Amino acid sequence: MTDQNPGEAQRMHGDGDETSPPVPHVAVVIVGAGFAGLGAAIRLRQEGHRDLAVLEQADDVGGTWRDNTYPGCACDVPSRLYSFSFAPNPDWSRRFAPQGELERYLRRCAHDHGLMSCLRLGVALQQASWDPGRHRWILQTSRGPLTAGVLVMAQGPLSEPAVPSLPGMEDFAGEAFHSARWRHDLDLRDKSVAVIGTGASAIQFVPHLQRVARRVTVFQRNPPWIMPRHDRPIPAWRRRLYRLAPPLHRLARGVEYLRREAGLPVLLGSRTMADLGRKEALAHLHRQVADPALRVKLTPDYELGCKRILLSDDYYPALTRPNVEVVTDPITTVTRESVITASHPARDESAHPADVLIFGTGFRVTDATFTQCIMGADGRSLDETWRGSPQAYLGTTVAGFPNLFLMAGPNTGVGHTSLIYIIESQINYLLDCLRVMAERGLAAVEVRADVQASYNAALQRRMAGTVWAAGGCTNWYMDSQGRVTAIWPEPTWRFRRRTRTFDPRPYTLTPAHGARPGPAPDHPDRTLVRHAEPGP
Repeated sequence: MTDQNPGEAQRMHGDGDETSPPVPHVAVVIVGAGFAGLGAAIRLRQEGHRDLAVLEQADDVGGTWRDNTYPGCACDVPSRLYSFSFAPNPDWSRRFAPQGELERYLRRCAHDHGLMSCLRLGVALQQASWDPGRHRWILQTSRGPLTAGVLVMAQGPLSEPAVPSLPGMEDFAGEAFHSARWRHDLDLRDKSVAVIGTGASAIQFVPHLQRVARRVTVFQRNPPWIMPRHDRPIPAWRRRLYRLAPPLHRLARGVEYLRREAGLPVLLGSRTMADLGRKEALAHLHRQVADPALRVKLTPDYELGCKRILLSDDYYPALTRPNVEVVTDPITTVTRESVITASHPARDESAHPADVLIFGTGFRVTDATFTQCIMGADGRSLDETWRGSPQAYLGTTVAGFPNLFLMAGPNTGVGHTSLIYIIESQINYLLDCLRVMAERGLAAVEVRADVQASYNAALQRRMAGTVWAAGGCTNWYMDSQGRVTAIWPEPTWRFRRRTRTFDPRPYTLTPAHGARPGPAPDHPDRTLVRHAEPGP
């Protein structure tokens, strides 16, 4: 690997034989340089940790805000909340920051907080295996081997595009790509463009396609619930005020947080709040779509909040234009020049000509492929351990995988507010764990399997009353076994409270060789129950 930290080359641990170069060791290795990875690295450095490395397979930082450059790409959480509390930005140009500003913000964070010396750009993690004899992670990377005392997986939940397997795709003569891999070199002005998917990305880029393409066909499986976006520029005077008076900026962030939390009852099963939200969304649809037949196509038949509630002021108007068609019939196959759908009820087939095919089909969240290359203490991968149903303790640590910390792990997603708040909570937990390990002379910590099982059972009991687990609701929050493993089913302040400090009692603690650990933690049954509940 290149750009080693000062002294790193001298800290060798005899991992190779006499003829092999020694393998460098790093105390903390972070995988991913998006919000989670950079945030963890910044806070580690602020707390005095210098022996760390951030592996990023791309050639720059930014994560999903580097990769998603499709037209109209922007955050759907207000900018002042979708940013680090320890790196405030008073200069957001709009209430909802566009992609370019978010990418520049992350680059600036990396530079301003001195991360360039620990960044390893263009380095992909290929495999990570826990060595139980030496209590460290053995990493194979695209630039050679590396060992780590602690491994932080911060690659992000929206990093692996999900592309459905459609019969006949190999015969399609035109260009086909996922929205996260946008082809900016492709001139769409005289093209018939087929869009598959109507999620958060599609409702942002479809209005652009409508303005430039000759024809746009939107293939919709389920219409999303859409609320008004109410985006607007942030006046220069307000930005200047935030620069001059940081407490006012923090106050505005706090108010935004409370506003977002106030919408949570819709998702947790409040019928009154859900009815109010449904009326607002339907009124938005009726204001912007005059055609009754099109309204029927665009009206969801599932509970508000079952899938992520989207924000847009220009998606519905784009669908009403003469060069746009919304198709709700299921796709049966793709031919050289068309997408074929089956009409109902006669099942007659219809051909929809297409020169370009764009997938707005989201990302692999509950079945991410990185789990196949993380090998635990028993030699099994995360993928084999989870068997299609991800589970962790506090969404952060996993039984059988010592010294592994997941950022934005299982059951940490949010459908109403900023994921950055959750990520910062997990970073706090990681930092306090490292403090406890240093104070007690610990080589490894591993959450106990019974604690993890109790914790996740409690999560699923709490999930039962939410809209995500309601009958007839299908969404990407569910794993292959039908369990909701992507979402946190409580107010986010409760997650913050649970992760504020690291309690070693739910963990198996392994002392470092020659160290004198502190008193052995007790864990009576009442302690396990207290630590198993997702609430207070």
